[in-house]
Parts: sequence; C-alpha cells; structure tokens
Amino acid sequence: MTSNTKGTVIDSGTTLAYLPEAVHKDLMTAVFNKYPDLNFHTNQDLLCFKFSGNVDDAFPVVTFNFEDDLTLNVYPREYLFKYEHNVHCMGFQNGGLQTKGGKDMVLLGDLVLSDKLVVYNLENHVMGWTDYNCSSSIKIKDDSTGAIYTVDAHNISSAGWRFLWHKYLILLIVTMMCSHLMLYP
Repeated sequence: MTSNTKGTVIDSGTTLAYLPEAVHKDLMTAVFNKYPDLNFHTNQDLLCFKFSGNVDDAFPVVTFNFEDDLTLNVYPREYLFKYEHNVHCMGFQNGGLQTKGGKDMVLLGDLVLSDKLVVYNLENHVMGWTDYNCSSSIKIKDDSTGAIYTVDAHNISSAGWRFLWHKYLILLIVTMMCSHLMLYP
C-alpha cells in the first residue's frame, strides 16, 4: 500500500470486499449486464436480488490482477452469497461510501479467500494463494521433525472447539475461585 492510501489490503478479518467507486460501478455493470431485468433491493445495506438458477453458471468469475502476474479468481458463489431462499446478495461493496481516506483503496475481505489455501511469508512481507477445496484434507510437513500430518477440515474446527471449551472452563474455574476469595477472605 502506498502513502497516498492507494493499494490493496487483503484482510481475512473483514467479511466483504470494498472497491473504489469507479471500479465498483464498472464491476457491477460487468456482473449484471446479462440480467437487466433483475429487481434489486437492499437487506441490511447489501444489494440483493432474487435468482433461482445456479450463480456459478450464470455470472462471471471476477479476476483481480496483481504485480508479477499474480491473479485472484473470485467465483460467483463467493461474491454472490445466498441471503435466503432464491435471494442472493452482492459481496462487493462501494468503498467510496465507507470511508473518506480509503476511497481509492481496495479492501478484499474473507469472501475473496473462500476455498483458497493462503500462505503468509511474514519474513519477506508477501503472501500467496491457490484455489483449493477446503472441505478436503491437506498434508502438512513439520520442518523440524520431517513428520507429515493429514488435517481434515472437520478436525480443524472440532480441535479448535475442544481447545476453546477447555480454555473457557479454566477461565470459569479461576473466576469462581477469585470470587470466592473476595467474598470470604
């Protein structure tokens, strides 16, 4: 990102994607030009529409091009998320309406990272990604031991829940002990 607030931020902590106003306008035209009769409405500040077909078959893939021929493909099922039965909402938002200082900035949130395997190289300040079916397993090699582990998507979330459950149980016990000590010194 440059000092004049132009550039791209990829932030997995942000859900949607925010584009400069002119880019957003061109993108909306390109995405919806095949369907001029769609009736749009807003739900919680999101642009939504009724559509009963398969969005992947009907709408285009949006491709972001970065330096060194790096591309990021965002598929219709990722940027047109289902709000309710046959209602889809647009995940790309007009960033010019969000902030004054970042109006020329591109903020790509978690929706662009759906079904991507993302690698962060903090030492060299770079990141990369590849398309990946995140419901399948992945092999991870431990560089220090050479051991190879297979991690399934369902194991990641359940392992995290077990850790959180134990963490909160310990927090609850400590809180109860501190309360007891304060009430009965």
